[in-house]
Amino acid sequence: MTDKKEISSNLAPKAIGVYSQAVQSHNLIFVSGQIPIDPSNGALISEEFEEQANQVMKNLSAIAHECKLDINDYLKFTVYLTDLANFSLLNQVMGSYLKKPYPARAAIEVSGLPMGAKIEIEGTLTIK
Repeated sequence: MTDKKEISSNLAPKAIGVYSQAVQSHNLIFVSGQIPIDPSNGALISEEFEEQANQVMKNLSAIAHECKLDINDYLKFTVYLTDLANFSLLNQVMGSYLKKPYPARAAIEVSGLPMGAKIEIEGTLTIK
């Protein structure tokens, strides 16, 4: 039997498919990809990349908070961008939320994301 617990925050968007916002196994929490959905209405926050990136970071923060953690407890992020030209702006936005030591990160350009989002970020947290 697997030690697996679903985690869900009302302050982050509900899953729009067959997955959980996050799942805890032992001392690790695997957070599903967050796109820039406003949790209050289920709509994309904006067409602007910077606003989208900020909303994604808020969604990731809300899920961490649900676990009594914060955004700086993430060990790793995987970032999906529809345009790598936004890489510098991504660094600026993430830098406004994170402090050293920064989590590990990968950034990948993809051809498309759900709901026409320009960014999606998934992450892994650890329980202290």
